[in-house]
Amino acid sequence: MAQAKVKWIGEGEFAGTDSTKHSLIMSSQDEKNATGLKPSELLLLALGGCTGLDVVSILKKRRQNLTGLEISVTGEQDPDPPWAFRKIRLEYALRGTELSELAVEQAIQLSEEKFCSVGATLSGVAEVTSSFTIVGDET
Repeated sequence: MAQAKVKWIGEGEFAGTDSTKHSLIMSSQDEKNATGLKPSELLLLALGGCTGLDVVSILKKRRQNLTGLEISVTGEQDPDPPWAFRKIRLEYALRGTELSELAVEQAIQLSEEKFCSVGATLSGVAEVTSSFTIVGDET
């Protein structure tokens, strides 16, 4: 079972710790509390990290020469509380030599449809779309 702990550390700041004892600071983004990550944007980071792990793993198994991956994640929230995300966009930028466009497309699709637990949790709540670009390695 997945576990996490969140501890209030003062004003609008909280320390979050996962089951492996890794921590981060979250905070409101007002004048007194802007030292941590915005909790709502952690959801976007979680989605990017989850799918990124999948895509890298799948491409390595397919012997693709991936040397870099950056995922930009943007989310559109409702204008009123609780400001739920309704649209999320993932833009993958992959770097490597001789990367197969088909292999990249399939890796992203497998992550989105089969492996990414964060994406599976969001499906049906938010519309999640994606695109990718492949950039050759600099020589």
